Amino acid sequence: MKTLLKTVNPQAPEADIITEAAEIIKGGGLVGFPTETVYGLAADALNPEAVRRVYEIKGRPAGKPLPVQVASIGDVYGLASEVTERAVRLMEAFFPGPLTLIFKASRALPEMVTAGTGKVGVRMPDNPVALALLNAVGGPIVAPSANPSDEPPPVTAEEVMSYFNGRIEMVLSAGPSAIKSASTVLDVTVDPPKILRAGTLGKEDLRKYY
Repeated sequence: MKTLLKTVNPQAPEADIITEAAEIIKGGGLVGFPTETVYGLAADALNPEAVRRVYEIKGRPAGKPLPVQVASIGDVYGLASEVTERAVRLMEAFFPGPLTLIFKASRALPEMVTAGTGKVGVRMPDNPVALALLNAVGGPIVAPSANPSDEPPPVTAEEVMSYFNGRIEMVLSAGPSAIKSASTVLDVTVDPPKILRAGTLGKEDLRKYY
């Protein structure tokens, strides 16, 4: 397999390149793409075979769920079986942005995405290329960091190519990630919400929205 490396404008990505990447994803392929945190590995979240490829290529443990990214707050309602007022406040404050919220998963998601946990982590990225890609796909994508599970998350397209050249269909290059650290993961299925992974946003940033 030849991995296509496509350079896009980070603020106004070229529509033809975004469409090409989206068609790859809709066809079951994998695309490395930029977000404001780190580069992600995109696959159709509703395609079990594409999701399986993500696990295989990353060497990700089967019991570890995959995070999902969406283009809008409204898209969350198709993935979560319950969206509380607290969750809405957090999304209105931090979507798009470096916050992943853990919800009870709806039955629309393949069990492989949730790894049988019954929960799903959802984020809306604050990056023009990522949002353009999500809108072009027209549905949710799984989007773990684009690295083997035992390697550092990539913050450039070149790092993604060093990991997965010849193993995925395309990488979108839009310069280095702005934040260069992972999103904060907050479980809103418990009361009070619990930070599962520390990231850019700290407890003090989030607590007033609990």
